[in-house]
Amino acid sequence: MRRESEDKGAESPSTLWGRIACLWAAAFAGLHFYWAVGGDVGLSISAGPLATERPLWFVAAGLWGVGALCLIGALLAWLLARPRLRGRPALLARWLGWGVGTLLLVRGIGIEVLLLTNTTRMDTSVSAGQRAWTLALWNPWFITGGLAFGLAARQSRTPIGAEPSPSRGWVAADPLALDRPRSTRTRTPLPPGVAAGRR
Repeated sequence: MRRESEDKGAESPSTLWGRIACLWAAAFAGLHFYWAVGGDVGLSISAGPLATERPLWFVAAGLWGVGALCLIGALLAWLLARPRLRGRPALLARWLGWGVGTLLLVRGIGIEVLLLTNTTRMDTSVSAGQRAWTLALWNPWFITGGLAFGLAARQSRTPIGAEPSPSRGWVAADPLALDRPRSTRTRTPLPPGVAAGRR
């Protein structure tokens, strides 16, 4: 019982980073939905002239669409935070987590480098305020999300408290043996017919 309570109290790195990624994606989804229904706080420093013009394609794809994708990302992060996820679903979630993390990092770091080096000879439609907020807020925000998804995917394969299964052909002689140190456990061989069947 004590061991079980300790395992419940321990939080694996995948659970921690998965929750952080889930909160990141949910917050970004909420912000886009707020903009989609007419909110404008922070939109001008993110979208520039599109914030005032609000063309239909921008509202549908750039606000509602991105918000929906963020919700899907939150669901993915929630799956990565589940330590009991196994098999193909776990493998698929892990690869998707790597993909999302990579895209967010490329977006955040790439735009940051382009703005800092002025490689693109900035478009005159991009204001100085929009450039400053992109450097100070939006790019670090994307980098944070990329790190959270990447670390959640990386740590999802190493749950805390996992122990290797007993050797083939042996079983614990005492039902309470798992609660004692490994060096004090006693095991008895299985009957020949059962051991042969397990091989």
